[in-house]
Amino acid sequence: MAIVNTSVPITSESCNRMILQLLESYPFLRSELLTNTAFQRPIRTLVIGTGPRKVLYTAAHHANEWLTALILLKFCEEFAQAITENGKIFGVDAKALARQATVYLVPMVDPDGVDLVVGAIQPGSIQYDLAQRLSQDYPEIPFPNGWKANLLGVDLNLQYPAGWLQAREIKFSQGFTQPGPRDYVGRAPLNQLETKALAGYTEFLDPALVLAFHSQGKEIYWQFGDFFVPGAKELAEEFARVSGYAVADTPYASGFAGYKDWFIQYFRKPGFTIEVGQGENPLPIEQFPEIYRDNLGILVTAATGI
Repeated sequence: MAIVNTSVPITSESCNRMILQLLESYPFLRSELLTNTAFQRPIRTLVIGTGPRKVLYTAAHHANEWLTALILLKFCEEFAQAITENGKIFGVDAKALARQATVYLVPMVDPDGVDLVVGAIQPGSIQYDLAQRLSQDYPEIPFPNGWKANLLGVDLNLQYPAGWLQAREIKFSQGFTQPGPRDYVGRAPLNQLETKALAGYTEFLDPALVLAFHSQGKEIYWQFGDFFVPGAKELAEEFARVSGYAVADTPYASGFAGYKDWFIQYFRKPGFTIEVGQGENPLPIEQFPEIYRDNLGILVTAATGI
C-alpha cells in the first residue's frame, strides 16, 4: 500500500507524517530538519542515494502550489521501492542510479502558507485572522486560494540575493509594497527562516544542479540574466524532450530574486524552475497523475545528467 497519498491535498502535517513513514519503511532513506517556521511548522528534507552526483529538488515555495510537494514525495517513494525490488525508475536501474547520485529533496518550503490554502488553518484562529488582515489590502486576490506567501506575508521565491533590488522595484511598481498574499519581497533578502535555511542547506551541499518545482504553465526556465552556465540549455532541452514541456524565457517581471536565479548566479551551475500542470493555482488534485507522469523523466534525468 502506497505511503504517499496523492488523492487529497497535502498539509504540513501529512507531509511530515509521510516523510516519517517513508523513513520507517525504507531505512536507507535519510532526513534532516532544516528549520521550523515562524509558526513552528517543520521543514524536513528527504535524501535518497549515496552517489557522488548531488542534486537538490525543492517544491511548494508558494503556498497555492502545494501540489508540487506531492511530486517529490511520490518520486522518493517510487525510487525507494524500485531499489528494494531491484527494479527501474523511468527505465533506469534504481540501484545503479542510487550509486551514481544522491538526491536531496525539500518537498515543502512553505508549510505555513500551504496549510492556509488547503484549509488546515481554521477560520477564526489567530493565524487565519492574521492572513486575512494582510489580504484585505489586496481585494482582487482571492482569499485564501490566491495566497502564495508565507504567513508573514512574504513571497519566499522573491527572497534570494539575485537581482533582489530589481525584484523589489518591479513588485513595488505593481503595488506589492507590504506584506500580503503574494509578490512582497520582504525587507531584505534571506530574512525569512524558510529561505535562510534553504540557502544555507544549498551552500552546504554545493549540488551539481537544482530543480525548483512550481505551477503552472508546462514550462521550463533555465536562464538568469546574462549568466552562461555550460550544459544548462542542453539539459533544459532534454527535460523538454522527456516531459513534453516547453523551454521558455522567464518573463521579465518574474525574472529576479528567485531560488534558481540565486543558484545560477552564486554557483554558476544549472538551475531550473519547472512550471508543472496547466490552469489556475491551486491546481486540482485530479491533475496529479498526468503531472507526475510528465515530470518523472525530469526527476530521473536531473539525477543521471546527460
